[in-house]
Amino acid sequence: MNKTSYDFIAGETLLVDKPYGITSFKVVDRLRYLLKKKYRVKKLKVGHAGTLDPLATGLLILCTGKLTKSIDGLMAENKVYTGTITLGASTPSYDLETEFDQTFPYDHLTEHDLLTASQKLTGDLIQTPPIFSAKKIDGEAAYEKARRGEEVIMRKAAVSVTRFELTRINLPEVDFLIECSKGTYIRSLAHDFGKELNGGAHLSALRRTASGEFTVAQAKTMEEWEALISEIAV
Repeated sequence: MNKTSYDFIAGETLLVDKPYGITSFKVVDRLRYLLKKKYRVKKLKVGHAGTLDPLATGLLILCTGKLTKSIDGLMAENKVYTGTITLGASTPSYDLETEFDQTFPYDHLTEHDLLTASQKLTGDLIQTPPIFSAKKIDGEAAYEKARRGEEVIMRKAAVSVTRFELTRINLPEVDFLIECSKGTYIRSLAHDFGKELNGGAHLSALRRTASGEFTVAQAKTMEEWEALISEIAV
């Protein structure tokens, strides 16, 4: 997206390479604040087309103004992710947000075992989202209940995994490339991958590389968007 002029009030699509360690909401909140300050307006519609977890990086699509109406359509597109599943330990959040709760042997696993497990998790699946997720339960995010130690029962959801390729195997780490439908939790795939191997696993790295027609190669960093916004003549 090498545009030279922008009209964020009327509506723009921003492709952001989200950094590690911050929420998608904070990305939206920060850029909305800068745009409101630049244009000297009290209100400006800004939303994102698909949450990325704080520990994930990569493509986050934001829309402003009238283009926020296109968010539902953008969210419906297939997504592509790369990352790492680490075998031998599971966590309640299915990633590194929480501490290990169980450990498992993995030295006996073969490449054939790993490929078989990935094949079983390819296609149309019924998936259980992590309890440490933003899924709403009685109007509240599931992770809020989980952090308070309350029992959380997640509804299963139908998802589709078009590709689940293992791109590097160096036990206990397994790198992957996954293409999947809207609503797929890669953390849940990592957790289920461990279960398919009669053990445990967690997601240790995740990067979204594409969503529909957009790729992370087209995206700007937060710093680049902040600099661009500061230079806009209004």
